[in-house]
Amino acid sequence: MSEQPEPPAPEPERKRVWKTPVNVPLCPETELADPGARSFVLQIGEAFFHGFVVRKDGAVAGYVDRCPHQGHPLAIELDRYLTPDGERILCGWHGAVFEPLTGLCTGGPCAGGRLTPWPVTVVDGMIRTA
Repeated sequence: MSEQPEPPAPEPERKRVWKTPVNVPLCPETELADPGARSFVLQIGEAFFHGFVVRKDGAVAGYVDRCPHQGHPLAIELDRYLTPDGERILCGWHGAVFEPLTGLCTGGPCAGGRLTPWPVTVVDGMIRTA
């Protein structure tokens, strides 16, 4: 009689942080479409920060990747943060929509709420944490 192998131990939950150090290079501004958005996961010590950057009308804004409605990441598919017309940020889980440069929720279950800002800036064509 052979013994059944034990199931693998569950992976420990990754620690999260909600802020990043200043001046971390993220990507060249030219690698982000206008309008466009891109996710970033930064390891800070033993913890991880999850955020995304939006580019719209030549300006950039960063947000913590967490919907104020239920705390889920916004994108169901990698980097798919914007509505098809590029006019709003969309929470793919429950349909909340947000202004891309202010993070204000203009419709859906968290209307009137806001995304948590993640300070970013453009320096010499490079998007960096601020």
